[in-house]
Amino acid sequence: MRGMAGDPSKFARDLPKAELHLHIEGTLEPDLMFELARRNAVPLPYASVEDVRQAYVFSDLQSFLDIYYAGCRVLLQEQDFYDLTSAYLQRASKQGVRHAEIFFDPQTHTDRGVPFESVITGIHRALAEGRERLNVSSGLILCFLRHLPEDAAMRTLSEALAYRDWLLGVGLDSSEVGHPPSKFQAVYDRAREAGLLPVAHAGEEGPPGYVWEALDLLQVRRIDHGVRSLEDERLAGRLVEEQIPLTVCPMSNVKLRVFPALRQHNLKRMLERGLLATVNSDDPAYFGGYVADNLEAAAAALELSREDLILLARNSFMASFLSEGEKRRHLNDLSGFADQPSLKTTS
Repeated sequence: MRGMAGDPSKFARDLPKAELHLHIEGTLEPDLMFELARRNAVPLPYASVEDVRQAYVFSDLQSFLDIYYAGCRVLLQEQDFYDLTSAYLQRASKQGVRHAEIFFDPQTHTDRGVPFESVITGIHRALAEGRERLNVSSGLILCFLRHLPEDAAMRTLSEALAYRDWLLGVGLDSSEVGHPPSKFQAVYDRAREAGLLPVAHAGEEGPPGYVWEALDLLQVRRIDHGVRSLEDERLAGRLVEEQIPLTVCPMSNVKLRVFPALRQHNLKRMLERGLLATVNSDDPAYFGGYVADNLEAAAAALELSREDLILLARNSFMASFLSEGEKRRHLNDLSGFADQPSLKTTS
C-alpha cells in the first residue's frame, strides 16, 4: 500500500466507510450455518465447517449461486434472519462501516415456504438494534431474482409494499447472463412509483449493454458491479459525466473468475478514469473477506495509495442514499480521520 504510515491493515479497517453492495444471505458464515442447521433440523451435505470452506471454490457465478442457495435452506425462522443480520453488523462495525445499504433476496426464502414477514421482520429488528448499539445506520434493498419471471418479482413487490417504510429500494441479482434488465422494466416502474430507489446488478458477467439497459429502462441510481463498463468508452464517459456510482466487489470478481487475479482488476483504472467507484464485499462469507479486507487486498495488488483509499471511502458516502446532511457529517468524520498526524504519508 503506497505511502502508508503505520499498519496498512489497521488503516483499511479504521477508515470510516459505507458498504453499498452486501447480500445479507452471503454473510452466512459456516459456523452459523451449522448452528442454524442444528436448531432447525436441516441436514447439510457437509460433515464440518472445514468441509464447507473447501466447497467455496467457484468456476463462475452460477457455481457460486448453487452453493449459496443451498446454504440459505437453514434460514427458516425470524430469529435466524435476525441472527444472520446481527452477526454481519458486528463484523462490519469492526471494519469501519458507519453505514450499510443491505440487499436481501426474499424469493429465495418465500419459494421455500418461509413467510415474507419472518424474513423482513428478523432483518429489520437487527438493523434497528445495529443503529442503536453499534452506531451503524442502514437501509434495506429488496432484490428480485432475475432468473425467475417478472410476474414473480411483481408478486414479491406487492407483498413487500406492506412493509414500505422498512425498505429503501429495489435491486436485481442472481444469474446475469441471459436475463437482461429489460426483462424487469414493469416491476421497476411500479417500484419507483412507490418511492423505492432503484439499483441493479449489471456488467459483471453480462455485457456493457446490460448497464445501458439498467440506466435507460430501469432508471437505476447505482450500478452494482459494472466492471465491464470500461469496455464501452461511450458508456464509461456517461458514467463519469453523470457520476453514476459503481459498487465494485474486487475479491468477489476474482473468486467468480471475472478477473483471473486481483492485480488484473480494473478498479484502479476506474479511479483514474474518474468513475465514482466504491469497494464492497458482496458475499463475504463465500469470497473470503469483508469490506476492509477487500480494500486492503486491492490496495496491495493494485498499488493503491493512502489517498486512493480515502477517495474510495469518500465515494462510498457520496454514492449512498443518505441525506445530504448525513453525507456531510460522514465526510467530515472521514476528513478528521485522514488528518490524524499518525496517518500522514511516509516519505
